[in-house]
Amino acid sequence: MRALSQGVVVLTLSALLGVGLTLSPPRLAVVVVVLLLSAAFFSCLSMTIAGLVLTRDRLMGIVQAITMPLFFGSNALYPVALMPAWLQAVSRVNPLSYEVDALRGPLTGTPSRLGLDIAVLTAAALLGVAAASALLGRLAR
Repeated sequence: MRALSQGVVVLTLSALLGVGLTLSPPRLAVVVVVLLLSAAFFSCLSMTIAGLVLTRDRLMGIVQAITMPLFFGSNALYPVALMPAWLQAVSRVNPLSYEVDALRGPLTGTPSRLGLDIAVLTAAALLGVAAASALLGRLAR
């Protein structure tokens, strides 16, 4: 629910700022699917880390230490082609890059690899669920 509400806020702000978005129902449906898959992955990532570290203070520090590099190592700020070779490699395995690509394409009408993006996000979410599920017992104790 948080991801969907944040998506509504971003779309509303984009409309107010005059950003040219393509807001057809099929494209919005794709956006909802991408947001749900991404939220599942990042929620499970946090739960997995919580299951490993077992304290809130450690969890918050580690999550911040992971999410900031994920953001700056994605294609959210600049094209992958402009990145140094080592950062391009990081971006290719970064789920956030696939989320950004899957959102940018349908909303702006630019070419994207939507099938690949959704496949990677689905795989990341499933791996996240498996990892979080494996550590849930430890977290519950």
